[in-house]
Amino acid sequence: MAKPPSDDVDESGLRVGPPAEAAAGVTGVRVALEHATGQMGVPRAAVALTKLNQVDGFDCQGCAWPDPGPGDRHHAEFCENGAKAVAEEATQAHVGRDFFAEHSVEDLRGRSEYWLGKQGRIVEPVVLRPGASHYEPIEWGEAFALVAEHLKALDDPHRAAFYTSGKASNEAAFVYQLFVRSFGTNNLPDCSNMCHESSGDALRETIGIGKGSVTLEDIHSAELIVVMGQNPGTNHPRMLSALETAKRNGARIVSVNPLREPGTMRFKNPQKPRGVIGKGTELADLHVPVRLNGDLALFQAVGAALVAAHDRGEEVLDTDFIDGHTVGFERWADHVRSLDHDAVRRATGLDEETIAAVVEEFKRSRRTIICWAMGITQHKNAVATVKEIVNVALAQGNIGKRGAGVCPVRGHSNVQGDRTMGIWERPPGWFLDAVDAEFAITSPREHGLDTVATIEALRDGHLDVFFALGGNFVSAAPDTAVVEEAMGNAALTVHVATKLNRSHLAHGRTALVLPPLGRSEKDRTGGREQRITVEDSMSAVHTSRGPLEPASEMLRSEVDIVCSLALATLGEDHVVPWDAMRRDYTEIRRRIARVVPGCDGYEELADRPGGFTLPHPPRDSRTFPTVQGKAVFSPSPLEVLEVPEGHLLLQTLRSHDQFNTTIYGLDDRYRGIKGGRRVVFVHPADLRDAGLVDGDRVDLVSVWDGVERRVHDFRVVPYDQPRGCAAAYYPETNPLVPLDHLADGSRQPASKSIVVRLDTKR
Repeated sequence: MAKPPSDDVDESGLRVGPPAEAAAGVTGVRVALEHATGQMGVPRAAVALTKLNQVDGFDCQGCAWPDPGPGDRHHAEFCENGAKAVAEEATQAHVGRDFFAEHSVEDLRGRSEYWLGKQGRIVEPVVLRPGASHYEPIEWGEAFALVAEHLKALDDPHRAAFYTSGKASNEAAFVYQLFVRSFGTNNLPDCSNMCHESSGDALRETIGIGKGSVTLEDIHSAELIVVMGQNPGTNHPRMLSALETAKRNGARIVSVNPLREPGTMRFKNPQKPRGVIGKGTELADLHVPVRLNGDLALFQAVGAALVAAHDRGEEVLDTDFIDGHTVGFERWADHVRSLDHDAVRRATGLDEETIAAVVEEFKRSRRTIICWAMGITQHKNAVATVKEIVNVALAQGNIGKRGAGVCPVRGHSNVQGDRTMGIWERPPGWFLDAVDAEFAITSPREHGLDTVATIEALRDGHLDVFFALGGNFVSAAPDTAVVEEAMGNAALTVHVATKLNRSHLAHGRTALVLPPLGRSEKDRTGGREQRITVEDSMSAVHTSRGPLEPASEMLRSEVDIVCSLALATLGEDHVVPWDAMRRDYTEIRRRIARVVPGCDGYEELADRPGGFTLPHPPRDSRTFPTVQGKAVFSPSPLEVLEVPEGHLLLQTLRSHDQFNTTIYGLDDRYRGIKGGRRVVFVHPADLRDAGLVDGDRVDLVSVWDGVERRVHDFRVVPYDQPRGCAAAYYPETNPLVPLDHLADGSRQPASKSIVVRLDTKR
């Protein structure tokens, strides 16, 4: 059971008003500046914001949406939540030895995630020794020696796991995977396992590469853009500018989402007069309030309608593309011809007229882009759903041509780059062969542990060391109580982290927190100005240089930390030139160029204004590197997720004052929430059926395999969404997500379809 913190966040003043009618606008500018100047101060904020997402500046850590071309960027090329993300990292509040002396671990456990983050930047390494009650300072050399001692004491390298957050740079990710494989394991779980694995698995099987097939220019020139399972206004707000451009160029936009989110309804661009004094731009031409878990059924209905129209002689499919570039069309077509339309209506909660309207949008368009995020990937049928999206795209030839394609939108700034650099527990043999040839090591070939398997191994006593390069593993993972207990079984837990979070308080017998430089800070490792590179959602790679003075002289870069740990563990005479790569990141990029496909000339290409785009065979030449050598149609069974009487289907989501597990504030103005987070959004009719009224307090309860999980004291909020559905913020609701409630195939936690009941507190 997860109880709310009682000592630092008072939600008694929580207020609920009507949802916003538009995203951004003057209010967004005001809030961004308040956060930036309030935490960084005016001079520091001015330097940071004017360099954010600029060619000669640094990449925002707030999302992975691509930057416009060098000549098309605004002087203020950032959004409200990007400004909040930078302010959180570049805050002038610091956490030093006096703080840790004052606050025991037990004291800190009673604090909220919001309070922990607001204490500021950690400015020196700290250690929690066995039996100790407080973290205390430790010198870097001793810290590396301590980790190396634990790693070298293992009787099997597979008894260690090395997690990666999507914020790590390409250089840090490359040396990290190199160290882990030199050590002897592929235990490289990462945040993709929890957020994007379903997309990667489905896309690799169907088009041969686990990345989206569009560029920013494609978005601008599409005829139809379908935005599904995502909330751009909060999670990647700069996407709204791209949608506005597409709209101006004549595109139609369809929003598929259980909730009517302001960001996809209307956008008030603060950089244009219409967004300041006018009504802004209406984005969605059609809102489709699909029931949770109903996206697979919706796209099967679209596919069935397109096939039926084709059978009647209508020119709605691209038969030349199908014949020349795909396999399996007839099998898929026969499957959707026999679709159970009653099951579709039950699964989607949509009437025939709404489904028909969606079909008409697809029939009219010759250049369609389908965008999605975690609202699609975090379901049991997520892989099948992404395959169904691909089926519809393939049927109309919407891959490999301008203004068309599939577009999984990543939420973290370099999660896609980390995977490109080899952060994966299931690496392909050709990648390991290339690493071994370049560095004269022998990489392990057996697959490692993903995120859920890592938690299971910790729980069952099969892991002794857990190392995390960034992130907040405990709060990001499902089944919070299980994860916290599992972490306590480790002999050593290590977190490379800029700020305090819940993961530092669910620790092994020995625990370390190692503070790195932030992306906004100058990196002078090796006595020179270093730069890093990142990859966005659309496979574009570019350079990032922090402009700010570091929060402390004791901070080290992530590259420095990884290479120093490798030297301490593997020895000064190890075959990999760790010290040379630590002193000059150019050496890392030269190695990347020889190991990673598409990275020839990496050092020079990344430094070009705007960087460069990695090759993508389906997009570039309609070449599909699948087992079959062509794009693959994939029939999937349609199952209706049935919910017992008196229960609701819950999705976990972010508030507008939040990035992943980082809580910027206690408001969600887009949904009308102010001063609190423990709310659950429920359809008014479902509240009436449950005998509840607006403002009642409830516990949320899920039951899985006979085990009851409960989170306490949530205020019910009437909200427009499909009957039988509910929504609440994570990480507060992560305890409700069972560890083994996973997407078939990808093993991604199914956090968007949790069956719950509401236990009244009246």
